[in-house]
Amino acid sequence: MIILQITQLKNFMNTLLRLETFDRFPVSEASITTFTTFSIDGSLHTDFFVPDDAQLLKEKGRTRLLWKDVKSFCYSVIKGKRTPLQFKFVFQLPQAACEKMIADHALPLEIENVFGCFLNFQYKDGKLLLTTGTSLKIFTMDKSLDRVFDEEVRQFLLKNEIAFEEQI
Repeated sequence: MIILQITQLKNFMNTLLRLETFDRFPVSEASITTFTTFSIDGSLHTDFFVPDDAQLLKEKGRTRLLWKDVKSFCYSVIKGKRTPLQFKFVFQLPQAACEKMIADHALPLEIENVFGCFLNFQYKDGKLLLTTGTSLKIFTMDKSLDRVFDEEVRQFLLKNEIAFEEQI
C-alpha cells in the first residue's frame, strides 16, 4: 500500500472525466458531495436489463459498473463553478490486467485467490490522495503483490502524465 498525493488536480480531473484513461476500470464505489452526497455502490444489477443484455453481461462475468458507464453522470455532478466538498472514487484493476501482472512478475499467487487490486482516490479539503490496496481471499505473509501493484500504479500515473508526490 502506498499513499500518493495528486499534485495537479485540474489535470487529473480532466484525465478522469474527459479522457478514456480509467474507462476500463470496474467501479467499486463512488461518492461525490456537493449540496448533497451522491453515492454509487458499483454493483451491476443485471435484472434491470432486458433478458438478452442481462445474459450477455452474465456471460462476460460482469458484476461491476465500468467507469465509462458512470463517468458522464459523475461529470454532470462535479462540473460547475463550485468545487465539490469532497469525492471518493474506488476503482478495481480489471481481472485481465491483474492476471497479466501476476504472470509477468511470476508472483506466487493464483488469480482465483486475489479478490482485487484497488485504487482509492479521495478528495477533501483541497487535497487529492490516491491510496493503493490489494485484497486476497487467502492469508499470506508474502507482500509481493502489494509491491508489484504499487510500482505498476506509479508507472501508470507517469505514463498518463498524472503528477504525484509520495506521502509518508
